[in-house]
Amino acid sequence: MDTNPSQLPNKIDLAIIGAGPHALTLVTHLLQKRQTMRGRFVVFDPSGKWMSQWQQQFAALEILHLRSPAVHHPDPNPFALRKFAESRPHELFPPYDLPGTQLFEDLCQDVIYRWDLQNQVVKAEVTRIQPLHPRFRLWLDDGSSIIARRVVVATGGGKLQIPDWVNQIATKYPQDRLCHSHKVDLRKLQLAGENILIVGGGLTSGHLAIGALARGAKVHLILRRQLQEKLFDAEPGWLGPKYLKGFFAESDYQKRWQMIQAARNGGSMTPAIAMQLRRAVRTGNLRIDEHCQISEAQWFENHWLVSCHDGSEYKCSRIWLSTGSKFDVTDESLLTEIADTYPIAIANGLPILDTYLRWPGCELFIMGALAALQVGPTARNLSGARMASEKIVPAIVKSSIAHNLRIPTRY
Repeated sequence: MDTNPSQLPNKIDLAIIGAGPHALTLVTHLLQKRQTMRGRFVVFDPSGKWMSQWQQQFAALEILHLRSPAVHHPDPNPFALRKFAESRPHELFPPYDLPGTQLFEDLCQDVIYRWDLQNQVVKAEVTRIQPLHPRFRLWLDDGSSIIARRVVVATGGGKLQIPDWVNQIATKYPQDRLCHSHKVDLRKLQLAGENILIVGGGLTSGHLAIGALARGAKVHLILRRQLQEKLFDAEPGWLGPKYLKGFFAESDYQKRWQMIQAARNGGSMTPAIAMQLRRAVRTGNLRIDEHCQISEAQWFENHWLVSCHDGSEYKCSRIWLSTGSKFDVTDESLLTEIADTYPIAIANGLPILDTYLRWPGCELFIMGALAALQVGPTARNLSGARMASEKIVPAIVKSSIAHNLRIPTRY
């Protein structure tokens, strides 16, 4: 159930933008530390519901289970999911008890009810954050506005990465015949007899390939490098002091950024998905071309003719771009006025925030991939949501934490 913007007060203590797993994790951690915060914060999301976009994306790609082990979820108690799954052990997948998608969704609903958060999300999109020194005016998509003392941006952010050759296509083509993976909903597609080209080597392209094959399509996977098999986005050592100690000891933010890139090392697939793909290659329904990059695509009546840098050419009926997102704070329109009013140092598109993930100079906090320089390579993951919450919550509940912290200037 969602709350209507017209029922909002004129001023609030804390505004949280976004209602995904990061925002839910923050709220439970906040209430665990300070019950009196209840009623003092508002969550804004265009859907009016918790976890709406997350659920939509998992359903659209028919993802059976998460990549993160059972200890990563929005409840402050790391064992909450295991306890919740006691009567449903078959929904924890090997090798590290990876929760099934339905199990995880049900746990999140349980968390929402246990913490009494059902009516906490306002159905509205925040279109502008206007700095008022020291407060903020949040403008909503219905034209109304609200003043907040503090703001947490937990929208995920990121701009879809579209390869250059896409923008060079001269002919008109049907929009559903070339689109980013973000726009693909397998549940709505009839693909029997089609040839589908998928660009990218991450887990999303693996899910898309398996979904298309299950619908009777032949699939061609193009990767600009070799297919990488990894259980997780980044090594488990990045979840604790093993690797993070050295990361936080590094005062040069350019080097921190390089450590993040090396840890994530681009897209990868889980061994289970890679095994399914190899099986499909053996049956002749899937082709995988590694170290291959598209140079040009042309649309002819009802099919694509695709040329690659190595001179090879392919014909297909659809192209799906599983090319990920780019995270650059200067591309985030919601933060434009904040950046103008409170200029800060930026390293390769990532803002240099303070220890509490606060934008230096004001009471605005950032969660997700844009907080990676202070959280580490798993900032955008469920584990990153917990680590970010542990940094932000003290700054919200303790008035003694002033924002006059010294920020290293090397970047």
